[in-house]
Amino acid sequence: MKNRILIVDDSFYMRTMLKNMLTDAGYEVVGEAANGQQALELALQTTPDLITLDVILPDNTGLDVLKGIRQEQPDVKVVMCSAVGQEVIVNEALESGATAYIVKPFSEEKVLEIVGDALQGPASTEA
Repeated sequence: MKNRILIVDDSFYMRTMLKNMLTDAGYEVVGEAANGQQALELALQTTPDLITLDVILPDNTGLDVLKGIRQEQPDVKVVMCSAVGQEVIVNEALESGATAYIVKPFSEEKVLEIVGDALQGPASTEA
């Protein structure tokens, strides 16, 4: 069975790029959200195995969305993807339940490695 992934990013370009990378690698992208509210709704509707989540969203912060997802779906893997790479934000994301954190810009290899690792097991990683 294919792993199901939800992509959350306010940038259409970034969502498309991630979707292409992930579908080319054999993952099933079950939805795309451009803001935090959509992300929370789609996470419940699509029950993904993993969510890629931007930190900066137009209506909310990715950290708040992460906490909301954790309350509803404690077992889903969440990989934060953001241009915000400050250690305090990365640490807060990981402490709030993110499985991993990827700093933009990133390579396709890095994304696939982190997503693959996140879906394999409970280990936390930072890119």
